[in-house]
Amino acid sequence: MNQVYDKKTIRLHWISAALVIGLWIVGQCIDFFPKGTPRITVRSLHISFGVLLAVILAVRLSWRFGAGVKLPAADTGLMGRAAISVHHFLYLLLVAIVLIGAACVWLRGDNIFNLFTVPALDVTDKSLRHDAVELHGLIANILLAVAGLHALAAILHHVVLKDKVLARMLPRLSDKSRSDQA
Repeated sequence: MNQVYDKKTIRLHWISAALVIGLWIVGQCIDFFPKGTPRITVRSLHISFGVLLAVILAVRLSWRFGAGVKLPAADTGLMGRAAISVHHFLYLLLVAIVLIGAACVWLRGDNIFNLFTVPALDVTDKSLRHDAVELHGLIANILLAVAGLHALAAILHHVVLKDKVLARMLPRLSDKSRSDQA
């Protein structure tokens, strides 16, 4: 039986993945830019794409728990339960990174593209601002690591177990395997 996710689920998955990777890379580079307009522009891009990730995540969660295709776990045993747990953990990390990122913007009072400034909640509490930014970075690193393990597991399924799990999110793999068998 060939089970694949619907096109919307697949698109939302890969857009989320691309945004997470891109946001992580930009987040690592913000402080390399000189203070002033260059750093404001890069941070503003990071914030803008973070807002886009929040929107995509909201759509993804509503689709996932609403009309989206729900496939059974590929394995009913321990591996299946672990896969479900990892997926839930990834969603939790995504929600956390978006919420803490938004908190960082409000705590810092960020200037957005030199067009407007988000008012800071408390300009005197620099330690809270620092801690929030550090937590945002830590969760981003954890998210990237768990997503990387998720990707490695999918590759392991494809290369070693040959169980078509990766083809659920990459239907072309399923199409290719059918044409190879013909």
